[in-house]
Amino acid sequence: MSDLLSRTCLRVRGYHLDGYGHVNNARYLEFMEEGRWAFFDLHPQLIAGLHDNGLGFAVVNLNVDYRAAAVLGDDLDVLTGIVSVGERSAKCHHRLVRRGDGALVARADLTFVLLDLAAGRAAAIEGAVRDTLNALVVPPEAFVAEDE
Repeated sequence: MSDLLSRTCLRVRGYHLDGYGHVNNARYLEFMEEGRWAFFDLHPQLIAGLHDNGLGFAVVNLNVDYRAAAVLGDDLDVLTGIVSVGERSAKCHHRLVRRGDGALVARADLTFVLLDLAAGRAAAIEGAVRDTLNALVVPPEAFVAEDE
């Protein structure tokens, strides 16, 4: 695994479950958000660079592919990283893998823009922030387990 990816382990608790006894689809969004915060913890220069430039992240699209049910007591690894940077948006990838059997539980691509906090609108990805994001890009293959 690339050292540019963050890995967060989360245990599935009772309050994560729906009436069918597996993780509710909305909870996966929270698991992925936890993964993004772990990514920011791993790369503090990213947040510092944004704040220094009056910018923040804004999610504009999220596509989730649910592959296997997670149930009470499962330990999930949430892998998070940046996979592409464009002129006005960038893409973050998440992969949730069950520890033990290595099953892919879910994967997602999240598109974000940089939000100019003063103007309240999307800003171009440029300068030092662009350089920082580009230095963190990993290929999608960096997430894939050998058995997928």
